[in-house]
Amino acid sequence: MPCRAGRLPAHEKCLFHVFGFDDASFQREHLGNVLAVGAVFAGARLDGVLSVSVLRDGVNATERLAECVKGSRFYLQLQAILLQGIAPAGFNVVDVHALHADTGLPVLVVARRAPDLSAIRKALLDHVPDGARKWKLIERAGPMEPMAGIHVQRAGLAPTEAERLVRACQLHGKFPRTLARGASRRGGVTLGESRQRA
Repeated sequence: MPCRAGRLPAHEKCLFHVFGFDDASFQREHLGNVLAVGAVFAGARLDGVLSVSVLRDGVNATERLAECVKGSRFYLQLQAILLQGIAPAGFNVVDVHALHADTGLPVLVVARRAPDLSAIRKALLDHVPDGARKWKLIERAGPMEPMAGIHVQRAGLAPTEAERLVRACQLHGKFPRTLARGASRRGGVTLGESRQRA
């Protein structure tokens, strides 16, 4: 059953079209760009894979993710963006409210467990360039909320909508399938965008 792009389904029988982003692993000593991989799902079906590079500990994650989403051929069908953590590529913190405003899509940050915010704050303020501004972005995103066996931060979603989205993406466990690391092995990693449905 079709649903209007940018709006979450009002009932369970309508497919969710979701963009899930995660960053690739990198060596501790690595400086420069890190790959962020996005998997586009319509319900349980993987429709495509995209990739974009963001600077390690930089400030361009929000802009680069927004460009990737809006420049994709999947954009008009999307209804939400999921992020595995708020800071890809080390501490390149995403402004989730700006990402929501720029793309017009709700944004959900997902974590398996609640983060140690005091340790994150100390690392940012003591070791990361522009760390104070990045910590303010994390604070502005709001507290991590326990939900359906995981923890989330949300922008553009009410709690009931966020929980419905999480549960719809929990196909084989508590963690949303859209954020499975297996997607990073597909064509979008090297091509920027996969050319055909997987």
